[in-house]
Parts: sequence; structure tokens; C-alpha cells
Amino acid sequence: MAIATAPLAACSDEESRLVIHTATGEHVFEVEVVDTQETRAQGLMFVQELGPDEGMLFDFLDERPVSFWMRNTFIPLDMIFVGADGIVRNVHVNAVPHDPTSIPSDGPVQFVLEIPGGRSVEIGLEAGDRLEHARIEAD
Repeated sequence: MAIATAPLAACSDEESRLVIHTATGEHVFEVEVVDTQETRAQGLMFVQELGPDEGMLFDFLDERPVSFWMRNTFIPLDMIFVGADGIVRNVHVNAVPHDPTSIPSDGPVQFVLEIPGGRSVEIGLEAGDRLEHARIEAD
């Protein structure tokens, strides 16, 4: 995956695979996981391109309200806010590059998945859909 401009923690093969289950089927993404304050703060800032099935999974290690912004981010992104159970709580489509406006979760979440802007619409992603990943506890 060629999304980072600076080295971030390498993901195992198991952690790089994420599946989104929607009404339109299963959609497989290759993700980079970030789970420290430093790597979450860097996120996808300064990244110039992201493949259609690539993304970044932010793991906050427990559920809490979170918010993001697009400062120093050069590409539009969809932000998918996900509970510890893997259920999508809310989706923000096409966050605008360089926009400092806060984009909050609609309540506590453990994960945020960032994928290319508009991709969530293409795959039919909606609140209530489910993510499958090595870090997500399945019920």
C-alpha cells in the first residue's frame, strides 16, 4: 500500500485486510492501522493519493466521542465512524481537503475508517452496516 509519506507502523497481513459488509455485498480494503496518539494525529495528512480499496483504520483502543478535521489533507475522504462491535454508527462523505471544520462522531466509537472520498456511496455503505477486521470483536 502506498498511502503514507512517512513511515508508520507496519501492519501484519491479518491487520491490513478489512471487509465492509453492506447490502451490496462484501467489500475488501487494504488498510494501515494507526493506534497511537502520534500516528492518529498524522493520519492521512500530506498523502497525495489513495487507491479505491485502500484506507486507514484509526483505533482509539476504547469507545469515546471523537472528531476529525482535514487540515493538511490533500485528498477528499469518507470518514466511517465505527463502534467496538464493528457496527457503523455514522458516515461523513467527501470531507473537503484542507477544511479545518470539525467532523464529529455521533457518539462514542472505537474506530474510524478513512477511505477515498465518495467510495462509501459507491459500495452502498450505511449506518448499521458492519466492518470485519482483526481488531474488531465480533458478537
